Amino acid sequence: MFAVYAHSVNSENPLDALGVGEIPEPATPSGWVTVHVKSASLNHHDIWSLKGQALKADRVPMILGSDAAGVTDEGREVVVHAVIGDSHQSGAKVFDETLDTRRSLLSELYPGTLAQRVRVPEQNLLDKPASLSFEEAACLPTAYLTAYRMLAKRSNTTAGDTVLIQGAGGGVATAAIVLAKALGLNVWATSRDEGKRATAQKLGADKVFESNAKLPGKVDAVIETVGEATWAHSLRSLRPGGTIVVSGATSGSMPPADLNRVFFLQLTINGSTMGSRGDFVELLELLDRTKTKPVIDQAMPISDARVAFGSMLHGNVHGKLVLNI
Repeated sequence: MFAVYAHSVNSENPLDALGVGEIPEPATPSGWVTVHVKSASLNHHDIWSLKGQALKADRVPMILGSDAAGVTDEGREVVVHAVIGDSHQSGAKVFDETLDTRRSLLSELYPGTLAQRVRVPEQNLLDKPASLSFEEAACLPTAYLTAYRMLAKRSNTTAGDTVLIQGAGGGVATAAIVLAKALGLNVWATSRDEGKRATAQKLGADKVFESNAKLPGKVDAVIETVGEATWAHSLRSLRPGGTIVVSGATSGSMPPADLNRVFFLQLTINGSTMGSRGDFVELLELLDRTKTKPVIDQAMPISDARVAFGSMLHGNVHGKLVLNI
């Protein structure tokens, strides 16, 4: 089977651990459903796997990727939900797998999506809306689902509120700008890079600012994925009673807490991780209803995966990188 996989881990030179080509088809639990992958997209999680941060060395070779859309043996067009929880093994239908402490993403314990075929529990398949292409649907399971849960379930906002999105240009931040507009929110975004600020405006951001710049007013919520470099600014930007939603800390995870500000202004700090199957259903309905599309930087054949990984590693990306099988 043709696949993109980690044949080793390498913290210094992750591309040296990347394999692209034929490998034996790996075993997966009995009863799982086969999806013939049409399109799959990359995430920084794949780089972290190659570095050994999201993948243990004793689990290689491992097919990479957590995002995909394709067709089952019966011809059903589906999107793959990447979060695998223990309850999936027992067939439970109502469960928030993001709260399962033993959950994993495809490509951590089980083979990932960057291959001709992937096998998943049946409840991890959702019908692909006809309004989305396979390439577009393949962009959703990680970044867009994470952003949707942050905005719709954890930010305590409603249509008309103002949300500040830190670090425009990142995968989740880009998704958050697109989805916040679809949800009827007023969007402010920050970035150190002038080009990324311009891109944020093209995506629909109502106002853009340099990172840590003084804002013209307070916001109802902050979407935070940057961490230490923007944390103090996020706290200062909130109105009394506002909410920070944090799903990442790429610049560091231990900023000063500024507890005096937190308790005096009664701020809420909500963590958020990926999204549940129920969240994913809602996300697909939102995109279908509003005709909102994910942002694709480039789509290319899976045989060009090394080029795509190099672009992501070096930050030359404005949107999702999609591999077509």
